[in-house]
Amino acid sequence: MLGLKALRCWSKPLVVSSGLYYRWTSECEEMRETSHNIAGVSVLPIRHLSELGFESQKVSNTVSFGYVKYISEDECVLGDIVLKESANEKQLKAYVRAGPRAELFFNPKKARVAIVSCGGLCPGMNSIIKNLVTILYQGYGVSKVYGIQGGYRGFTSKDWDEPLELDNDAVEYMHHIGGTVLGTSRGGFDIEKIVSWLQVHHVDQLYVIGGDGTHRGAYKISEECHNRGLRISVAGIPKTIDNDIGLIDRSFGFMTAVSEATRAIAAARVEATCNKPNGIGIVKLMGRSAGFLAAYATLASQDVDLCLVPEIPIVLHGPHGILSHIDHVLEQKGHAVIVVAEGAGEELLGESTQTDAGGNRLLPPIGEFLTKQIKQHFQESNREATVKYIDPSYMVRSVPADASDSYMCMTLAHAAAHGCMAGFTGFTVGLINNRTVMVPIPALAKSSPRSMNANGRTWERVQAITGQPNPTCSPDCTPSPHPPPYK
Repeated sequence: MLGLKALRCWSKPLVVSSGLYYRWTSECEEMRETSHNIAGVSVLPIRHLSELGFESQKVSNTVSFGYVKYISEDECVLGDIVLKESANEKQLKAYVRAGPRAELFFNPKKARVAIVSCGGLCPGMNSIIKNLVTILYQGYGVSKVYGIQGGYRGFTSKDWDEPLELDNDAVEYMHHIGGTVLGTSRGGFDIEKIVSWLQVHHVDQLYVIGGDGTHRGAYKISEECHNRGLRISVAGIPKTIDNDIGLIDRSFGFMTAVSEATRAIAAARVEATCNKPNGIGIVKLMGRSAGFLAAYATLASQDVDLCLVPEIPIVLHGPHGILSHIDHVLEQKGHAVIVVAEGAGEELLGESTQTDAGGNRLLPPIGEFLTKQIKQHFQESNREATVKYIDPSYMVRSVPADASDSYMCMTLAHAAAHGCMAGFTGFTVGLINNRTVMVPIPALAKSSPRSMNANGRTWERVQAITGQPNPTCSPDCTPSPHPPPYK
């Protein structure tokens, strides 16, 4: 970690073609013998409309918004904050800090904006929409805010209602409601029709709420706007209940989903403890390619005896298989609680060749398969067991954001609005090391979807709670099939 003295030794940034670099100054040479040697900091650049040939309105933010604290163009947030002294010289990656700029690219009083939400539901979507509208309409005073209904399809489908016109009254209590009042859908992306709609309605800024696939579409929109000579800023706000979008600390709504998931786990525990003998409760949670929701819900509840995620292969039989582990748990406690992510077990069930409208591969029914295997296991040994299967997936994602996520939604919405007003485009916003930043959409898309590290600390903590065997354990370790002490 760099100390305060070391941080003071960074020189002013040198602008190069690939971004900003912070150089180590000569007066700090004496620190090289006692401090970790850092070559520099590389800041991921964000495209600006002025760089694409569009003329700025050069409006003072002091006049239009009245801010006192502005973000300067040389402020960045480090992506790597944990360093090894044994490492050689390393180029640190950093991100442009989000927030209000002193000069605005657009004249807010003449600006027209559109907001669209795409993909699956997630806690906090209405909070994002509400805070976008309030900062843009009430804060900046834009002339019009369109709410596109039904995702990308809302730009192109004649069967759907006309876009909503949003103002402060329309969104006043929106954040108390789950889902998205704009509606959402998968697929329906038609770049020609979408950009034509923006052009016909004289839209200056487009805000897109969605996952990595939606973001890839948003970047295509920004590129097409540039190709057509349209001065339109496009910003994304990452959304996923799976928390599998790369680079950022976490997605909005994730911790709310974790909290709701623990309610289902508590219900499974009650069912398992009350149904004798050998009560077993199984909870299936979302997690297509990443088991973050299942893992964090397991850690939060402290009631789970077995957690199954996509990153860790499922071994059914043998001394270190999950069926043997369930037997040990039941011998010790008399009941067992199991959490399984929807994307787990494809090594057993195979990958589906079918996809949904958004291009996502359909997942095999791991919850039902697991229930069947456990029942069969007890029948073969002439033992009685009661297995209760709970699938709270849509309950978990359809609730409004809790207090923490509501605050996060506000900061992300404000960050996106400030970035667009300043003239940035083709970017998304997120928390990195608990600081709000702007990230180039291609960088975010390249790193997504991310998966949980099968050898990382999160999974290590899960195993400490559940006591389950680790089929990916290295040859020099000995996984124990025995559960932890009685909880």
